[in-house]
Amino acid sequence: MIIGIMGDTHDHLPNIRKAVVALSQGRAEIILHTGDYIAPFVIPEIAGAEVPVVGVFGNNDGDCPLLLTRCREEGNIEIRGYFAELECDGQKIALLHGHDREKLSECVECGMYDLVVHGHTHRSSVTRAGSTLCINPGEVCGYLTENPSLALYETEDRSARLIFL
Repeated sequence: MIIGIMGDTHDHLPNIRKAVVALSQGRAEIILHTGDYIAPFVIPEIAGAEVPVVGVFGNNDGDCPLLLTRCREEGNIEIRGYFAELECDGQKIALLHGHDREKLSECVECGMYDLVVHGHTHRSSVTRAGSTLCINPGEVCGYLTENPSLALYETEDRSARLIFL
């Protein structure tokens, strides 16, 4: 299974559209979003991926109730609060924005997860702590790094690759 990972979209519609295309071309079967959508008008753009999208809120998300309403209207996207646990292809995944550093460290170090997915720093990285792989897809918006990015994770061989838009 191929999992697409994106986050820190920060209302940048042109880059969101590019990210959706890149994830589709990468054959993502599900997309995880690490939060910081910002405004509800981005939800239809992300939902354009036409695969299930599971996300969490970030520290800069404003109108959370309206974000949830837009998700319900689209049907293929859901935001599960500030933390989500998923199982994909037999692997246990923690999904969070990452602004709560203590929670992030706890998830990475506890050994309960095969994969921890987070954002917040706007800096892409793939690291390992014991048997736990940790992926930060970077920022789709490109505002801080001027290098918009996302990630693909393949459950079969437990590998990740970063994609720069």
